Amino acid sequence: MQSLLNTIHTPTDLRKLTPEQLPQLAAELRAFIIDVVSIKGGHLGASLGVVELTIALHYVFDTPDDQLVWDVGHQAYGHKILTGRKDAFETNRELGGISGFPKRTESEYDAFGTGHSSTSISAALGMAIASQIKGETSKNHIAVIGDASIASGMAFEGLNHAGVTAANLLVVLNDNAIGIDPSVGALKHYLTQVKAGKNPRQNNMISSLNFDYTGPIDGHDFAVLIKELKKLKDKPGPKFLHVTTTKGKGLKQAEEDQVKYHAPGKFDKLTGEVLAIAESHLPPKYQDVFGLTLTELAAQNPKIIGITPAMPSGSSMKFMMDAFPERAIDVGIAEQHAVTLAAGMATQGMVVYCNIYSTFLQRAYDQVIHDVALQNLPVIFCLDRAGLVGEDGATHHGVFDIAYLNCIPSLIIFAPLNETELRNILYTAQLGLPHPIAIRYPRGRGESTNWQQPFKAIEIGKALPLLHGTDVAILSTGTIGNNVTKALAEMSEKEKFSHWHFGFIKPLDNEALHNIFKTHKKIATIEDGTVTGGFGSTILAFAAEHGYTLEIKTLGIPDNFIEHGTVAELQHLCGIDVKTLRDIFSGY
Repeated sequence: MQSLLNTIHTPTDLRKLTPEQLPQLAAELRAFIIDVVSIKGGHLGASLGVVELTIALHYVFDTPDDQLVWDVGHQAYGHKILTGRKDAFETNRELGGISGFPKRTESEYDAFGTGHSSTSISAALGMAIASQIKGETSKNHIAVIGDASIASGMAFEGLNHAGVTAANLLVVLNDNAIGIDPSVGALKHYLTQVKAGKNPRQNNMISSLNFDYTGPIDGHDFAVLIKELKKLKDKPGPKFLHVTTTKGKGLKQAEEDQVKYHAPGKFDKLTGEVLAIAESHLPPKYQDVFGLTLTELAAQNPKIIGITPAMPSGSSMKFMMDAFPERAIDVGIAEQHAVTLAAGMATQGMVVYCNIYSTFLQRAYDQVIHDVALQNLPVIFCLDRAGLVGEDGATHHGVFDIAYLNCIPSLIIFAPLNETELRNILYTAQLGLPHPIAIRYPRGRGESTNWQQPFKAIEIGKALPLLHGTDVAILSTGTIGNNVTKALAEMSEKEKFSHWHFGFIKPLDNEALHNIFKTHKKIATIEDGTVTGGFGSTILAFAAEHGYTLEIKTLGIPDNFIEHGTVAELQHLCGIDVKTLRDIFSGY
């Protein structure tokens, strides 16, 4: 049988097919995604689940003139393949390759960049209102919102506004009942009732928001999909199509274990089995150190509460959820709510660990300031995925947190050097702190398997000397300090260098800094956050305030967005890998 996928270079080619040919194209598209992702890794289940929907949308609508927004963007692999990027798909998430998410600079078919969730309705509504103003009344604007993104507050803000406009907006709900982990909350229960036919049309919450509601319909049935999309294409005003799909559709294992196959890594494309990595001899992931330690502490301290916005598996909060389900809460994709919920609990004397990816805490910045820091509530923020995260790229690098948190009064900021220090700061925090604290730690594995030692309290605000030297002081914060240690170990003139670990970015150890500035000739700071406004900027400000005139070099993430690639590749690009640091130090 002749391949159809090989004939599709743009959606214009797709529209030349007959409806009867679309199931064959869907099978080929699924197989192609499985072939590439099995070897290269990446997000799998979400894109497999929307293959028919992806084809139908491009078949019915005149993309890119009709604007299509994918939310969350990891559903868009099929979209990328059908819009001219099939031959480049093997470079997906690789350094210099295509992005794993929609990206406006990559293709005219990517109407909006969507690495974070729940932005599509607002963005597409903005496009639709702009089209109205420009007199483009026949133009369509489609927001495909799935993987639990509809439950976020921002999605409802968009729905609330759209319902009082005449904007030509179509919201397609990809209802698969799961994000990365199973969906939670009352809305999930409501949608389940709708699918079961227990909420009649006259009691439909979407209709009550002035949307023309259609559904639920089978998102894997081309005939039904195309019929409804054609009907909605020419209807004016805000419309809502409720589509039910199966995440991981077409790969048995991905359908049966949707959490594992959200982004399974490399796997056997024939059997579907994930290729096992021998982990017994490897250091643990920082996420697991956090999750296991929190569970251990919760067993000792009944006031401990864990909160995560929809990332129990990724953050390893799942350990506590399994052990203490009444004290570990998944609030769904709702970072703002998570932070203020934690604040409310803290007012009642609870010890709250609010675990959020660094890049996602950006979405709750006002809540950190207004609801936590301003009231000096001792919430314990655990910022997972701090620093460069690798293949997810610019939308997910946790490189801004030091800069955006450093300016907030009444907030302690700590970055552990290793797993043991992470474990000990988690212990120290629940002993009682006078202020809220943000603990930032990276994605992936640490340096040692010997981390489960007895707890030891950490003195707040103290830096640690790791190496004593005579001329140059290297000041590092967080796990990037391990690169410094390795680089210095390879130096022939090690006696010239001191190395200090500033776990506490705030408060700074002023006593140690005065000693360092008085006894050395040069200073270098190293961080895996932005040099603009980050740890190095703080050291420069200290030097200026106290009249020190030593040469200070600040190393870290430069003042531009870093694209996708492996962490090692990106550290090299930013000049903070072991080899580059060794070369820099050799120049001193």
